[in-house]
Amino acid sequence: MEIVLERMYFPEGTNGFLSLNGKEICKTIELPWRNNKARVSCIPEGKYKIRKRYSAKFKWHLELINVKNRKYILLHPANNALKELNGCIAPVSQITGEGRGNESRKAFEKLKNLVFPYLENGFVVELIVTKKIK
Repeated sequence: MEIVLERMYFPEGTNGFLSLNGKEICKTIELPWRNNKARVSCIPEGKYKIRKRYSAKFKWHLELINVKNRKYILLHPANNALKELNGCIAPVSQITGEGRGNESRKAFEKLKNLVFPYLENGFVVELIVTKKIK
């Protein structure tokens, strides 16, 4: 399964749309592009494998594997990229500004409910990150 993240870059954050087979799953927010610097930048465009991960802070969530020069790039709930993210991707229900959205937990649950069954049944799930073409 391939999920596509189409991004739009802004000075205060990166906004995007997650889709599967051309159908939107949810929107996303991330930090602005700052040359892939750890904890202050969104990750580079590319193709990444997704796996399930558990932590005390986020409980069950998703992690991107093999992000160049980065680790612990997660998909988890957040509504303000500059205040709540360190390079991760947050699913949101609506975009409210550059790197800001709302109802992130609701959007994350939708994504998790879609992806977890595939992972639990041994399927490979990948995220393709690309720039939105106008």
